[in-house]
Amino acid sequence: MLWLVFALCGPVSWAASTHIDKYLVDKYFRDSDTAVLIVFTALIGLIALPVIWLLDPDVLSLSNLAIGVMTLSGILYMGAILFYLRAIQSEEASVVAPLFQLSVLFTLLLGFLLLHETISLSQFAGMGLIIAGVLASSLHGRSFLRSFKKRLLALMAAATFIVSLSSVLFKYFAVAETFWGTTFWTFVGQALFGLAILAIPAYRRQFVALFRKSPGAVTGINAANELINLGAGLSVRYASLFAPVALVSAVSSTTTLFVFGIGMLLTIFFPTLGREDLSHANAARKGISALLVTAGVILANRM
Repeated sequence: MLWLVFALCGPVSWAASTHIDKYLVDKYFRDSDTAVLIVFTALIGLIALPVIWLLDPDVLSLSNLAIGVMTLSGILYMGAILFYLRAIQSEEASVVAPLFQLSVLFTLLLGFLLLHETISLSQFAGMGLIIAGVLASSLHGRSFLRSFKKRLLALMAAATFIVSLSSVLFKYFAVAETFWGTTFWTFVGQALFGLAILAIPAYRRQFVALFRKSPGAVTGINAANELINLGAGLSVRYASLFAPVALVSAVSSTTTLFVFGIGMLLTIFFPTLGREDLSHANAARKGISALLVTAGVILANRM
């Protein structure tokens, strides 16, 4: 059962990363545009490039097509993260997390439209549960029209659509995926996106001001967050060596549940690090949303 430990490390780490993002945005970017945080993320990736090259020198010998698609993937990823950070700037982590799973829905639909893949009945059922969970997460109060969080849904729909498009592009161009190769050239794309943000004078001034004020804190927390995400990906890949990929994928889909659980623990024991609305109605809504989305992702990943 060692595979299960590694498989669970993925969703637990991704859930922790979501709360770290929320902490960063609330503490350091309350009065700044979250696009500036993208620059710090790009900086971490830029610093990591020579380290990855030392681990795997073959990353420089990939085909031009693979390099182009992977770099584009990095650029698209940063665009998606920009929408996500703007969503989490005004919402609780446990409200935003279920909406991440819209990427499963978009990936299935794009695969159907662009790759002519078929969608099974269980996948249709999974899509329905994901939509139900997302709607539950996007509601607050009794009135549907008044409580529906249109801006939140629009931001996360944009973020997850971009992530899904990146995934389908990989498959469309039949890029052979290597972990370090993908990581290296994705970071290159992220660095290019960060440079584009810095080219805008208003963002450059905000970045310089924030870097002068607290460079160690923002860079250090961001670097730790990137390592957590990297470790999560490696753990899930390692688990898939010892268990069926579908089973590992099902375990990985529990990220939303862990975001909800970690949010509750932070609110109760460490409220300065994270605070969630744990009133009975909201806790029940978030729990139901997390369960629906998790069940939906498990079904949608079945063939």
